[in-house]
Amino acid sequence: MSDRRILILTEGRFGVFDAKTATCVIRYAADEVVGVLDSVTAGQTTDQVLGFGPAIPIVATLEEGLALGPDTLLIGVAPRGGLLPDAWRSLIAAALEAGLTVASGLHTFLGDDPELVTIATRSGGQIIDLRRVPDDLPVASRRADQVDATVVLTVGTDCNVGKMTAAMELTLAARRMGYRAVFVPTGQTGLFLDGRGLAIDRVIADFIAGAAEVMVLDNAPGNDFVFVEGQGSLLHPGYSGVTLGLLHGSMPDAQVLVHPPTRKVSVEDEIEIEPLPEWIELHEQIAGYLKPAPVAGVAINGWDLSESEARAWAERIAAETGRPAIDPVKFGAEPLVEAIIAVRPTVNTESR
Repeated sequence: MSDRRILILTEGRFGVFDAKTATCVIRYAADEVVGVLDSVTAGQTTDQVLGFGPAIPIVATLEEGLALGPDTLLIGVAPRGGLLPDAWRSLIAAALEAGLTVASGLHTFLGDDPELVTIATRSGGQIIDLRRVPDDLPVASRRADQVDATVVLTVGTDCNVGKMTAAMELTLAARRMGYRAVFVPTGQTGLFLDGRGLAIDRVIADFIAGAAEVMVLDNAPGNDFVFVEGQGSLLHPGYSGVTLGLLHGSMPDAQVLVHPPTRKVSVEDEIEIEPLPEWIELHEQIAGYLKPAPVAGVAINGWDLSESEARAWAERIAAETGRPAIDPVKFGAEPLVEAIIAVRPTVNTESR
């Protein structure tokens, strides 16, 4: 258990989709979160806004947040393009002045801002830019195909569908089943939670697959499963390159398709989402040119569904795709782990 005390900044954007980082940290590290800074929903608690988790207070000002005793201010949203909103700069400066660590997943590196660095140095604060990546990444050479661990990549029918959550739930389920499993984050939220990967969308295009390869090679030894967090979508007009780089670099043995069943068009570009059998065929075909990687199952993102509705959708999707489907947050990802084992029977069982 970490001893961090986190105040999450989501100003004006606290919600399941707009504040993905905040939502996931509250889901998986709620014991570390002392409050959320958001003037729009201030006065409520996080469970009232999100519909899950403990009752963490939401405050309107940094002063109220500091009264909760945080040592870390986490920027809990990732605006499109990853730029720092101008209105937040003075707030971040004040947090650093108070001696807090400021953790940011933005593409705007706070550590490159001379004024903020000066404030941090003077006050004893710290700046952590989660999206910084090494400058010595290789071009991929299919080395990830040589590991003994079973590598699983979460892929999605759109961006912002819960690929990180699915990978985390798969990891937790495999551990509950007695396997040695590791979660490999490829985005800023997972890095803040776990710290065992890198922000793939910050990597120069030629080295995206190489970065994925390095992460698999670093995390596979001693593990039965390596669950790699997916990014973007193969048909997304802006982020497909990252998706393809992860697919080719990680050389997965299996894929898990993540889908919010009530979403009919892509969240950013309003492009119609193709039927799931076509998505499965697409992913298996593209992966198969280098290495067969069957889509073992479908992880349903049922954040807006009741348990009975999620079960009904799972039955419908399983019948449509011929793959097991389940909402891993509501019901656990064990059936998906079993499906992965079914398509990858060489999974090491000695550690169980």
